Amino acid sequence: MSDCKHFGMCGGCAYRDMEYADQLSMKENEVKELLKDYIDDCEWEGIFGSPEIYGYRNKMEFSFGDAKKDGDLELGMHRKGSFYDIVSVTECKIVDEDYRMILSETLSYFREKDVKYYHRRTHQGYLRHLLVRKGKKTGEILIDLVTTSDKPTDTICMEKGLLEDYVDRLLGLKLDGKIVGILNTVNDSLSDTVKNEGTEVLYGQDYFYEELLSLKFKITPFSFFQTNSLSAEVIYGKAREYVLGDKEASSDILNGKTLFDLYSGTGTIAQLMASVAGKVIGVEIVPEAVESAKINAELNGLKNCDFITGDVLKVLDEVSEKPDYIILDPPRDGVNPKALKKIMNYGVENILYISCKPTSLARDLQMLSWYYKPVKACVVDQFPFTKNIETICLLSKINK
Repeated sequence: MSDCKHFGMCGGCAYRDMEYADQLSMKENEVKELLKDYIDDCEWEGIFGSPEIYGYRNKMEFSFGDAKKDGDLELGMHRKGSFYDIVSVTECKIVDEDYRMILSETLSYFREKDVKYYHRRTHQGYLRHLLVRKGKKTGEILIDLVTTSDKPTDTICMEKGLLEDYVDRLLGLKLDGKIVGILNTVNDSLSDTVKNEGTEVLYGQDYFYEELLSLKFKITPFSFFQTNSLSAEVIYGKAREYVLGDKEASSDILNGKTLFDLYSGTGTIAQLMASVAGKVIGVEIVPEAVESAKINAELNGLKNCDFITGDVLKVLDEVSEKPDYIILDPPRDGVNPKALKKIMNYGVENILYISCKPTSLARDLQMLSWYYKPVKACVVDQFPFTKNIETICLLSKINK
């Protein structure tokens, strides 16, 4: 039996009715089955669970809508199996009480004001999404109300100013964390994804800080950052361990050498490796993520990190440096086969592959196995009660 009243309606958690130990066992077995052709001679470390399984997320994106046609305004997650219907997840278990209070207050406020949500069929309405991010370590909260540019003009909405009044309501909440910024992002695109077409700061600032493994990170509303901070520390800790092996103390593995962090996002891995490497080069296609990486490297006093904006496939032809070590942390679709061929042609002794989709990893291992073999691997559960899992795989060059 599930401990969440929304389970079965909300499409967020698939395994809410399973014991956590059973979830871990199932996820590990699924990954081992997918990778069975490649890990026979590999040191398999098993699965590492999330340090917390309740309230573990540091980011949530809620949608405005209704539960049935012409019904009351709702704010939450899509109903399971539905593109349009929304379930107000006021008692969601994978976020903490601050998220639930912010969601409930936001929903109550806009219901009171009778503000309409954006209809994906008619392309009319104002409210689209509510983005909430909170530093697990710092307690800092950033709130972003995503709307269309079609502001309501009803008298009740304009008595004080719709958004000004909304800010006052949020600031009046008694939260465990501290609100450091409240924003309004305009999104007039037809798709249901959140697109930033201009952001106004309604209160405070447009960023918050989070900490991972003694490093500090400045995060903006749309920066990529692992959504489970405590589990991310497990992933990055294992990644560092896999790279350095038993030479963690002496750091001989990367001392004075160049490391490529491909698909580097906001440069988290690059910065964690920078203290033991000669130089770290991160490559990421999202410009905002690259700018965040540069800011965070400076924030952490790291002088040997270089972050490049661009597609890995093209950037590898433009970078003059040759890597001594390569870390791959690609998006869910894995690595472009043409890019993977260029990566293998560097001929580095070891490649560390961090995957958020085991099927993509299995596909890429098929190509990598021409020159490399997995020597150590594990899985890390970042998302309890969901189907998602992270896999870390250390590959060593095959001496032919």
